[in-house]
Amino acid sequence: MTPFSDSAPRRTILKAGAAGVAAGLVAFPNVSFGQLDSKRLKLGLIGCGGRGTGAAQDAMKADSNVELYAVGDVFQESIDGSLRNLKADFRDRAEVDPSRQFLGMDAYQKVLESGVDVVILSTPPGFRPIHFEAAVEAGKHIFCEKPMGVDIPGVNRILAASKKAQEKGLAVMPGFCWRRSASRRAAFEQLQNGAIGDVVSYYATYYTGPVKPIQPASARRAEWSDVEWQLRNWMNFSWLSGDTYVEQAVHSVDKVGWAFGDKDPLNCIGVGGRQIPMEGANIFDHFSVIYEFPGNVFATVASRQQVNCDGENADYIKGTKGTLIIGKGARPYIIGEKKWRFEGEDNDMYRQEHVELFASIRAGKPVNDSVFMCHSTMLGIMGRMAAYTGKRVSWDQVVNSKDDLAPDDLKWDSSFTPTPMPMPGVTPVV
Repeated sequence: MTPFSDSAPRRTILKAGAAGVAAGLVAFPNVSFGQLDSKRLKLGLIGCGGRGTGAAQDAMKADSNVELYAVGDVFQESIDGSLRNLKADFRDRAEVDPSRQFLGMDAYQKVLESGVDVVILSTPPGFRPIHFEAAVEAGKHIFCEKPMGVDIPGVNRILAASKKAQEKGLAVMPGFCWRRSASRRAAFEQLQNGAIGDVVSYYATYYTGPVKPIQPASARRAEWSDVEWQLRNWMNFSWLSGDTYVEQAVHSVDKVGWAFGDKDPLNCIGVGGRQIPMEGANIFDHFSVIYEFPGNVFATVASRQQVNCDGENADYIKGTKGTLIIGKGARPYIIGEKKWRFEGEDNDMYRQEHVELFASIRAGKPVNDSVFMCHSTMLGIMGRMAAYTGKRVSWDQVVNSKDDLAPDDLKWDSSFTPTPMPMPGVTPVV
């Protein structure tokens, strides 16, 4: 597969709440003023679209001794636009020499060979396993956007590489940003300390508009190969995005995993489909997935990406002693025997990811969140499998899935026909 920029704005669907101090509820200090180490860290950006550019901005805001040293993409306009935006805010730390601006299929390899210390992996997630493996092999600390792949074979590759990262003492920070939110951390601490009793059900919503509809076929230039065309519309192809559930609603799925201590569910069943036609795409625009956990406890994640519909991004966690509600208003709260509302100062969770990443590197205690980031991705893939097939899918079936959505040897000029639009009752569990 090839590297490619993610042109979508950096997780604009999510609302981090009021931007406050970055310290939040973590033990790491903010290193913005060089309090821990004077060493300047060199940052490499692999994937220069909106999401990667936003991550680079957050990284340089988090630590004043980080400089953007090398960038890579397959589109020159993405490199140019990213550097233009970053230099507007960090002129002295975003002057990337042209010799370290890499264009082409092997751009990610050249970034890794350029002398960087830390890399941001922000291409579409179909490339995440290949890039992650290469970054670990090169001995680089990693910030990787969610999800960790689009199929189980890919996630398993990241899990294997993560073990090597642990052995090498490399930091791995995923883009599951809600786990860095001060208000959400406080809310889940209340849950874990028994404030609502035993959890009996979880209902999460992820209702938004479409992130980036596919371009009409008339916009395709004659010289664009199948692969280039699909890359330019990557969110609309499952081999690149993982579908809307795995690429976007996985944030809600991750919170379900968080609430249940990242334990394996027994099985799940789901529905989904495409109600609004979109020529050429093979992804659904709505899902509803029910996970069964031990003890007759169920978690539902419902998502929709359609225009002119009500939006909501919320979590309703019911326990034997009360209910924790997140996303209905700016502050999480509990109703029940013990009333509670978050009253602290919230933080910028996107920046906090990088605050903790760099602080751990400088302290010589690199954070490595490989296990939960892969587990949450697998939960997302599990839900997609259930909706695509119309079958109840067990955790064992997920772990042993051989469904590989694309070959690794695709070239920029390759002809490639993605899998057809899934049809529940016809599409098999693989």
